[in-house]
Amino acid sequence: MPEIAAAQGEVQRYRQRLDGLLLYGGAFQTSVGAAFRALLEALQTEDAALSLRGYAAWFQALADTGGSWGTYLLRQIAYAENPFTAQAQRWDYGDLPPALVAAAAHDLEQLQALYQLSGDRVAGWVQAIARLPEPPVAWSIAEKSSPSPSLPLSTETAWAETVAALAAHYRRHGAGLFAQYRAFSWRGGALQGIAEPDPIRLAQLTAYEHPRQQLVQNTLALLKGYPALNVLLYGSRGSGKSSLVKALVNEYAPQGLRLVEVAKGDLQALPEIVGDLRSRPQKFIIFVDDLSFEEDDDTFKALKVVLEGSTTARPANVVVYATSNRRHLVREFFSDRPRPSDQDDVQAWDTMQEKLSFSDRFGLTLTFEPADQPTYLTIVRHLAQQASIPLADEDLTARALQWATRHNGRSGRAARQFIDWLTAELGLTTRPL
Repeated sequence: MPEIAAAQGEVQRYRQRLDGLLLYGGAFQTSVGAAFRALLEALQTEDAALSLRGYAAWFQALADTGGSWGTYLLRQIAYAENPFTAQAQRWDYGDLPPALVAAAAHDLEQLQALYQLSGDRVAGWVQAIARLPEPPVAWSIAEKSSPSPSLPLSTETAWAETVAALAAHYRRHGAGLFAQYRAFSWRGGALQGIAEPDPIRLAQLTAYEHPRQQLVQNTLALLKGYPALNVLLYGSRGSGKSSLVKALVNEYAPQGLRLVEVAKGDLQALPEIVGDLRSRPQKFIIFVDDLSFEEDDDTFKALKVVLEGSTTARPANVVVYATSNRRHLVREFFSDRPRPSDQDDVQAWDTMQEKLSFSDRFGLTLTFEPADQPTYLTIVRHLAQQASIPLADEDLTARALQWATRHNGRSGRAARQFIDWLTAELGLTTRPL
């Protein structure tokens, strides 16, 4: 039948475009891309049942993403990791190998043709080859947002002519995980993107103005290419040290700031992590929360190497921000102090000083004092205003002080817990179940 022959001819041409990709073939190794490849293979067999199952798998994979086929391809281009995206981040466009630029242009031409392929067209292939009276339901969805910031590709231009602009995009925004996520954690020996990081913003924080201003200034120095210091945020629990670090990343992610959270137990991997980050165009905060060491803990040596450097130069795009409830990070006992009777360590005083001075290896130490009553109430009022709590100040103050007495004392964390509880209580009062 002519309809079947025409459909098979089109499927063959698109299969050749897909198989001919030199750099961006990774787009067809994900669930959606692999399902599309399998669908084309099934359609070429003229097996009706196999074609229908292949179409169902592709349809479901797209539905799982919540986006269109075109959005999927744009995201794959934006977040691709291949030789072109890697070198475009490190070198000026004019210094890229001509063969690499030509390969990128070739792939973009093929990807544009695949991008323009509509769900109705694919459903028509399935109808013809499977000999269906009606085409299957075509996946279609209205786009709600751009797949990537300022991706220089549009339907009005030939993508093969935008290689220079795309290289500039990678140089500014990065590629791979570092373009897709703003916060990461180290798990299982690799960096994992955090899809839904804590959304706290600087505007939500109040009190502790001086340490906050200094940390913001240091972070801006990092972003603008000036020397930036490693920072120890020391102070009482619940004073907002961790929230402040997380808020910085949410504030400055569009300028290329990223956060890598490393648990204390993974500090041995710090040199490996820093080695991977040094060649990236983004700026990175390595965040170690609640840092402290026991007397026989040697993991601080890995952190010491990162703070002070080794034979390898310290990367200019990486700083360490650590929080702790202890000013001296290595726990000291009275028995550690040198005495005339010490026989075990001739240089006992030097050993103790090495422990006590570890925190001094941070270039900047910011102190967060315990919240007194005025500070605690200032935080409560700030949070209440943001939450639109409809209480008079006298009532709010009385209830906040009562909460601090009965629960976790006066701190920023206690203030947040109080406001969350109060918000829920007032909501249930006005809108009961």
